[in-house]
Amino acid sequence: MTVADSAATGLIAPHGGALVNLMVAAGDRESLKAGASRRVECSDRNACDVELLVVGGFSPLRGFMHQEDCDAVVAGHRTSSGLLFGLPIVFDTDDASIGLGERLLLTYRGQELAVFTVESKWEPDKAREAQGCYGTTSIEHPAVRMITGERGRFYLGGSVQGLELPQRVFPCKTPAEVRATLPEGQSVVAFQCRNPIHRAHYELFTRALDASNVSEQGVVLVHPTCGPTQDDDIAGEVRFQTYERLAAEVNNSRIRWAYLPYSMHMAGPREALQHMIIRKNYGCTHFIIGRDMAGCKSSLTGDDFYGPYQAQDFARDHAPELGMETVPSLNLVYTEEEGYVTAEHAEARGLHVRKLSGTQFRQMLRGGEEIPEWFAFRSVVEVLRAAA
Repeated sequence: MTVADSAATGLIAPHGGALVNLMVAAGDRESLKAGASRRVECSDRNACDVELLVVGGFSPLRGFMHQEDCDAVVAGHRTSSGLLFGLPIVFDTDDASIGLGERLLLTYRGQELAVFTVESKWEPDKAREAQGCYGTTSIEHPAVRMITGERGRFYLGGSVQGLELPQRVFPCKTPAEVRATLPEGQSVVAFQCRNPIHRAHYELFTRALDASNVSEQGVVLVHPTCGPTQDDDIAGEVRFQTYERLAAEVNNSRIRWAYLPYSMHMAGPREALQHMIIRKNYGCTHFIIGRDMAGCKSSLTGDDFYGPYQAQDFARDHAPELGMETVPSLNLVYTEEEGYVTAEHAEARGLHVRKLSGTQFRQMLRGGEEIPEWFAFRSVVEVLRAAA
């Protein structure tokens, strides 16, 4: 079935065919909690994974992966049954005393999130995981540092039963809630980001609606991640304020806004596939792939870990199997004569391109200088300046 065919029957089907909902009925929660043998506190990353499992963001998973699925995803971005998955979803711990069959009450910052039944436990080969998922074993890669320095010695797999969702600054709509806002029979283009949105970003995702493979009444879902990212990224609370202010400022009926409780791995091609699968579960038929999406650089040499089009190519190659389509990210520049145009157009016409680097922008923010409106929205600048 093509994207157009699936859209014509309503909304695109979730990954694996059905949207998972692991939340337990309110009347059953106390008895479920009473059967737990111990309480285990989630890390920020664990809590994101638990939430996405419970609400169906990781459909069709009904819990943390067992070793055979984890190893299969590491080796070939597919579960043991052959289902596409970009990265393994596992629970980690350093507690050697946790045994098979135990029911763990997963807690997070004073909340009781879920009951996790431990059905498998193993010591992962983290070097193999790093090479398979991130293409390197170097600790200069942030995700390699994460799995070797933050994640525990053991991985646990098993079923999850949800009790409540984490309380966040970002109010994260569930896939079912997002799907309820989407137009049936139309293209839904996902835009992933983890930073404040500036003019070039806005031009990029609104122009994606004019792509030849997007329906005339299609919409774009701006879906920023709100979980842990890189250490030098802007604080989540500040990013949330920039998105809220911008949504009110532009007031565009063809834009939907929602937030995703996902922790970034900066895994380049694998991350692009993971994001596509998640957005399919949220009802998206198309996905915008930018240059060097979810890429990162060596902390020593500054060299990129992935090629500029590696994520684009990987996502495009797997999109048909997902029943999705990709929309390549336009390389837009701002010109004095015509505003935002493609770099190719500007070069062909000999237009005067204006540039402002991220470093210059931050310096101007700190110095109280006027930020040109062609670069950043006034509402976003106000939030960033107040937080500086």
